[in-house]
Amino acid sequence: MKPLNLVDMVYRTVQRYGQKDALMAKVKGVYKAITYADFWEQVAHTAHALLERGVGKGDKVAILSDNHPYWAISDLAIMSIGAVSVPIHSTLPRNQVSYILHNSACEFIFVGNERQLQKLELEEFQHERVVIYEPAEKPPAENFSASMQEFLSRGKRNSTEDWQDGFMQITREDLATIIYTSGTTGHPKGAMLTHGNILANVEGVQFWVLEARPDDIMLSHLPLSHIFERMAGQFFPFYVGATIAYAESIDTVQDNLLEVRPTVLVSVPLLFERVYAQAMKMVESGTPIRKKVFHWALGVGEERYRYYLSCPADELMRKAELPKEFRRRWKISERLVYQKVKQKLGGRIRGFISGGGALNPEIGQFFWSVDLPVLEGYGLTETAPVICVNPVSRSKVGTVGKPLPNLEIRLAADGEVLVKGPSVMSGYYRDPEATAEAFEGEWFKTGDIGQLDEDGYLRIIDRKKRILVLSTGKNIAPQPVENALHQSPYIENAVLVGQNKKYVIALLAPDFTNLKEWCRHKGIHGSPQELLSNKQIQALLTREVTKYTKKFAQYEQPKKLLFVNKEWTVETGELTPSLKVRYAEVEKKYKAAIDHLYAETANGEIDIAADEAAVGISLPRVKGEQ
Repeated sequence: MKPLNLVDMVYRTVQRYGQKDALMAKVKGVYKAITYADFWEQVAHTAHALLERGVGKGDKVAILSDNHPYWAISDLAIMSIGAVSVPIHSTLPRNQVSYILHNSACEFIFVGNERQLQKLELEEFQHERVVIYEPAEKPPAENFSASMQEFLSRGKRNSTEDWQDGFMQITREDLATIIYTSGTTGHPKGAMLTHGNILANVEGVQFWVLEARPDDIMLSHLPLSHIFERMAGQFFPFYVGATIAYAESIDTVQDNLLEVRPTVLVSVPLLFERVYAQAMKMVESGTPIRKKVFHWALGVGEERYRYYLSCPADELMRKAELPKEFRRRWKISERLVYQKVKQKLGGRIRGFISGGGALNPEIGQFFWSVDLPVLEGYGLTETAPVICVNPVSRSKVGTVGKPLPNLEIRLAADGEVLVKGPSVMSGYYRDPEATAEAFEGEWFKTGDIGQLDEDGYLRIIDRKKRILVLSTGKNIAPQPVENALHQSPYIENAVLVGQNKKYVIALLAPDFTNLKEWCRHKGIHGSPQELLSNKQIQALLTREVTKYTKKFAQYEQPKKLLFVNKEWTVETGELTPSLKVRYAEVEKKYKAAIDHLYAETANGEIDIAADEAAVGISLPRVKGEQ
């Protein structure tokens, strides 16, 4: 019998695995665990405390915090009393936090720490309707919020026996959460997801992808306020009784991988790009024989991947073995190369799931070649979130796989991907116009342009609104070019611009960590702006761009480069909380520099050396290029 709702789903797991570790988090520098039984007890106490404060069915309760065991406890407690959880990205500025709280009509909120507390207009919340997970040792006198420990104690004193009967009355049709989109353009919209929306996605993913197991340990490092991590990094492991370990931040993932040694990791392309760039950098700095062995082993791994891809389905079901003559080469490659890469990631990874953006096929192939399967998927907040994903038994690098078995997709006349099924949202909260615009009958319009191959695997080309139309009439999908540039260890982020222009320009946010190390070996010093004005560094970055874009058509290759002298972050506005680039914000921020770069002098040279934000250069023209 299927779970009645998300809380019932977790309750069933608690009954089966009560003494097993549910959550792990760093406490004073050491990972500490709590069991499913302890976790459930804290959920119950939090729920009773909420009821005591007058929170009930249909009320909106916000969570504004970084990942934390209390985050999951609060989330389940809110939903267990029929209330609606409203997660808010912890990196959002005060004005956006205020917008979400007002739009969703939240009356109660959990916050992570004093820093998050400062983002609230506290006078709008009644006394003790703000709970803080980690209060300061000496909170200010005007801080009238309760600590989570106090809140749990209150709930324990007011526990009743009818709480479980209450959450058993919640149905799959009941609203579970309102998740606000990243807001790459305009105000964010609140996607309304029911218990059934998320459950259908969990059930579809478990059937189709990398079957999660109770003995799995999953490292959670993406924000739980984002639906991708909430489903795949919280409810998915809760469904089977796996253990969730919280990374301290995305910057500490490498260290946390070695401490936790997870078996499954859900992540975004940015992490895989970093691991790939680091691996390539180590190889290139090695001896000629090490380089040769490494690339030979990659070739063996790619051959194995293609062998299994070509196997008939019935052979795969019987776990077809490699041909005898190939097995020896595979074992040598495993010992000399693959194991060393795996050890850098903790040594126990049996699979990755990649979402939240397109993964460069060459990077995806690299991981498959070293026996670290990366299952790329695709989805949106509005679809709870997974629409398509590659199955582990027959994964196609360069695609986002097939639709989940309980979903349908089709392509509109212009190539837009349309989807329908039980995980599609009911609409946008308090926005009937946006809801109507998002649907074509019963089909949800994703806004993404896609292609289906002969086997029904989907390939995402780009966002519908991001296709660049040059003044020459050529159409360019920026995403493949940008993903290729992300392969460079010296490029952190890339954005292509050129709408209604004769050619495209690439805005590049360098990876200053790797760039400064290169500079150190060359004896080059200076501020980021001074480094980017250095001719040797410009030549290095130009070579990188030429190297990684040479496979594209000439009109797709950038003719000029704009190097920005600051890292793009969520806090400075260039990235969404799910680490996707806010293209409109980037173009707006660097508009003056872009316009200057397009303004050529009569002889075709550019008149830009450096301004406060960026440095622009022109690439050498290819013979015969217009």
